[in-house]
Amino acid sequence: MISLIFLGTGGGRFTTISQARATGGMYLYSDSTRVHIDPGPGALLQLRTSGLDPTKTTALVVTHCHPDHCADAMILVEAMTHGCKKKRGILAGSDSVMNGYENLGPAISKYHASKPAQVKLLKPNSSIEVDHLNMRAIRTYHSDPTGIGLRISSPDGQISITGDTSLKEEIYREHSDCDVLVMSVTRPLRARIPYHLSTEDAAALAEVVEPKLAILTHFGMKFIAANPETQARWVEKQTGVKTIAAWDGMSMVMRDSIPLVQKTISRQFVDSKKLSVELDE
Repeated sequence: MISLIFLGTGGGRFTTISQARATGGMYLYSDSTRVHIDPGPGALLQLRTSGLDPTKTTALVVTHCHPDHCADAMILVEAMTHGCKKKRGILAGSDSVMNGYENLGPAISKYHASKPAQVKLLKPNSSIEVDHLNMRAIRTYHSDPTGIGLRISSPDGQISITGDTSLKEEIYREHSDCDVLVMSVTRPLRARIPYHLSTEDAAALAEVVEPKLAILTHFGMKFIAANPETQARWVEKQTGVKTIAAWDGMSMVMRDSIPLVQKTISRQFVDSKKLSVELDE
């Protein structure tokens, strides 16, 4: 069994500045693997609020070099490496994150990049192995041209994460045959902007991919004002695909390719008391 925990569902400048939704990224959690994806501002605090120990993280993955995705990356490298005293864990990121690209980055100092046991530059079709997980970088179309999405394969199923991107023909192929499709949807209906998905784009992608579950996250201020649950219901009505607007602290559990959504309570991952809800309830 593997959990995908949403340490924040906010995205974009003004949601990040206001913290109208948290921006701590996502966390893959199992008995043997803990992967932090895109630790934006407040990620360390969100880990503590959720009862997750950052010193037990086994891999840190950063998809691109925008502050809402990478601001807490270096302090979490320090946590993963136990104060930079142990060579442990994997650090992986896009070219802008690891090396800098034009006027972006790098997000990781040379000092911090020297501390993990393994460092990996991620470009489309490259991958890392983290215990029982394969994490493959996939293409995005974003204002950081080195940005990536992620395709996560585990014995319990396939999770596909769009990352920040506009919708292009190649994006449909990148996310085909997944069990869960996690889409960064920054803008609501009739409010599309370049380099990001809108609600209409989310519906178009979900309709073609046909996952068992579609999850919307990475909400900009206009999306929040338009009511994320309303936007998710519109996607589901248009596509017939079960669609959820994630909330801060939500956890999605995969077991035997079946996704369940958990109603989380602060620090419940310490005592493992979870309330699960079947998707059809």
